[in-house]
Amino acid sequence: MDYKNLTIVGTSHISKKSIKAVKEAIASISPDMVAIELDKRRLPALIEKKKNKSNSLPSITNIKYIGVQGYLFSLLGAYVERKLGNITGVSPGDEMLTAYKIAKKEKRKLALVDQDIQITLKRLSKSITLKERWHFFVDIIKALFGIKDKLVKGFDIAGVPEEELIQEILKIVKARYPSIYKVLIYERNKVISKNLFILMQNHKKVVAVLGAGHKEEVIEMIKDREILHFAQNQVKNS
Repeated sequence: MDYKNLTIVGTSHISKKSIKAVKEAIASISPDMVAIELDKRRLPALIEKKKNKSNSLPSITNIKYIGVQGYLFSLLGAYVERKLGNITGVSPGDEMLTAYKIAKKEKRKLALVDQDIQITLKRLSKSITLKERWHFFVDIIKALFGIKDKLVKGFDIAGVPEEELIQEILKIVKARYPSIYKVLIYERNKVISKNLFILMQNHKKVVAVLGAGHKEEVIEMIKDREILHFAQNQVKNS
C-alpha cells in the first residue's frame, strides 16, 4: 500500500510470503528509511531468540511490569504464534527481522515505530473487562472442540489475508473484544501513525513493515495528522 512517500508492506508474522514481500519492496523502492512494527524491547528479544534458536515463552518476572492479565495474554499469544509458526515453517516476526537485517546490511536507516510492549501489555492488563474474559473463555472452548467460525474456515495461515477478510475480522474483534481492540490495535496505530508521519517529513522514501491489520487505519490516521498539521501551520502563518 502506497501513500505519498510511504509504502506499507502488510504482513502476516508467520508467513514465508511476507518475508518475500519485504525483500521485494525494499529492493524495488530502495528506501532511505525502513520502519518496522517493533519497539526497543521486542527487537533485541527477537534477535536473541533467533540467535539461540529458542522458542521460550515470556518470563514470569514480567508480571510485575505488565500485570497478571497482560502476562497471560502475552503467554497465550506467544504459544499460539509458536504453534502456527511450526506449521508454516516460519518463526513469528521473521519478516521484521528480515527488514532489520536488510537495513543493517545495506546501511539504510532503521526506525522502530511501535509502542513499548510493556506499556501495551500493562494497559491491556488494566482494560480487559469481565465480559471479554468470558468471551475469551468461550472462544477457547470452541477452539478446543474444533468449532470454527465462518471467517476461519478456508483461512490460509501461510499467506497474508485479503483486505476484505482483515476488515471483517477486525470488525468482530472490535465488537466482541472492544478493550483488546482499543489497546492492541487502535492505541498502537496512533503511536505508529505519529512515528511514520514524522519519518515521512524527514525522508524521501519510507518502507514500513506492519502487520496487515494495522495498515488501513494507520494510513487514515496519517491523513488526519496531515490535515491537522496543515491547519496549525495556517494559523501560525496568518
